[in-house]
Amino acid sequence: MKTNKLLKIFLILATISIPSFALRQNEIEPVMHSKIEKVLTVLKKKESNTIRGQEIIRTLDPVFDYALMAKLALSSKTWDSITSAQQKEFTRLFIARLKQSYLDKLDLYNNQKVIYKGVKPYQKGRLQLQTEVIGKDETYKINYNFHNSKNSGNWLIYDVELAGVSIIQTYRQQFAGLLKEKNFDEILIQLREKQPSKAKQS
Repeated sequence: MKTNKLLKIFLILATISIPSFALRQNEIEPVMHSKIEKVLTVLKKKESNTIRGQEIIRTLDPVFDYALMAKLALSSKTWDSITSAQQKEFTRLFIARLKQSYLDKLDLYNNQKVIYKGVKPYQKGRLQLQTEVIGKDETYKINYNFHNSKNSGNWLIYDVELAGVSIIQTYRQQFAGLLKEKNFDEILIQLREKQPSKAKQS
């Protein structure tokens, strides 16, 4: 149980973001090293979970392509079948859900360290930053998958693999299951109901 909770921390930590700056290929490892180490430093602070969570989110936001992650979580077929308004609402609710899930688990951090294994070629011209999280009793592999956004030379994270399991594939399976029972508007209602009051009003 403790291991599962620890894995969730780093999985969620790796998925809270909106892109805002250009990350070149040769910058991936040093930039990610700097950001992850800053996150680990913030986690050691004695401040409230809300304050620490906000600082972590600001640190990680620029390196993730959350819009693409939201699309992939639904699958291209489902994404293309819904309206632009539904796409925007889903993206907003999806990111709010991830952020709140992270904030709820901050207390599970226990001085883990991260080892950086380098950037490797990945599927279809993409890149993967490979890392290991070293805990007191166990080691976990966390790989960050990058794509060349719009072939602009700006590399952003679109997926994270934890112990070989893709977060995007996990969410896609969850939403595919929901879509067998509900229409998309009902799924949006369900996501809204799970948001904290502040997120519902934004």
